[in-house]
Amino acid sequence: MRRHSTNLGVTAIWLAAGALAVLAAAAVRSGAASPAPAAAATPDPIHKIQHIVIIMQENRSFDSYFGTYPGADGIPMKNGVPAVCVNDPATGRCVAPYHDAADVNHGGPHGAKPAIADVDGGKMDGFIGEAENNGNPCVDPHDPNCTTTRSPDVMGYHDQREIPNYWTYAGDFVLQDRMFEPNASWSLPEHLFMVSEWSARCSTPGDAMSCVNDLETPVLPPDYNARQRTNRPTPDYAWTDLTYLLHQHGVSWAYYIFSGSEPDCEVDEANCVQKLVRPNTPGIWNPLPYFDTVRQDGELGNIQDLRHFYAAAAA
Repeated sequence: MRRHSTNLGVTAIWLAAGALAVLAAAAVRSGAASPAPAAAATPDPIHKIQHIVIIMQENRSFDSYFGTYPGADGIPMKNGVPAVCVNDPATGRCVAPYHDAADVNHGGPHGAKPAIADVDGGKMDGFIGEAENNGNPCVDPHDPNCTTTRSPDVMGYHDQREIPNYWTYAGDFVLQDRMFEPNASWSLPEHLFMVSEWSARCSTPGDAMSCVNDLETPVLPPDYNARQRTNRPTPDYAWTDLTYLLHQHGVSWAYYIFSGSEPDCEVDEANCVQKLVRPNTPGIWNPLPYFDTVRQDGELGNIQDLRHFYAAAAA
């Protein structure tokens, strides 16, 4: 089993017009000189791409959704039955993956340390133990290392009976069964990786050279656990994000965030009162407002209500 996490929640959508074509062309221009192409050369079909849409959702492992997809490198099966199991330290039983039709799954802790324990040097046998060790009570209910259940369901998986749309996408297009996240951590670091390919902490505002790796605790946005906030600095993500490259090449972009009741707490599986999320409200799913490059390029207005995406797609 790969790392098995919790509920699914749409967090943000990215739209860039012609991004791939423009950036690819720039890479060609910046390379070494090459002989002129033949006059009758066929245009690169990549230039037919006009829009790229990235939809980020959390939190699921590959095996959680596609572990039993035919032909995929997922859950080892023998005669249609899972051929692997993970030890449950609480009972001493070895629990095999099982079909779980529940809409809500509690999953396990999301922090970097539990992820390392889950993988256990490649044995992939720590999932149940971590879920049990990090169950209630939690000192801080917003801690990404916490879960809220004493009955682990991390060995459950879904299939086309619950998610026929995802299985249809896999059949009609492509399913990448060996692509892994660059940072096995929680929501904020993951979203920083999505928009900049890095999660870091900067010691000097505005100085990218002062930024160092921080895969677990980058500077938190103001609305994160605000009741316990004491002298928390405002985030300043001074390194370059992907929108800087789009801006440099004249490529339009937008980052869409849902406006309304949030799908979950700031950290999944926390017990909290759902708050109202608006496009201009920064959060762990919306780090772009704190990037120097976004502010300096005057593109804060590109962070919009999700409703604008539907209008853009229709047009």
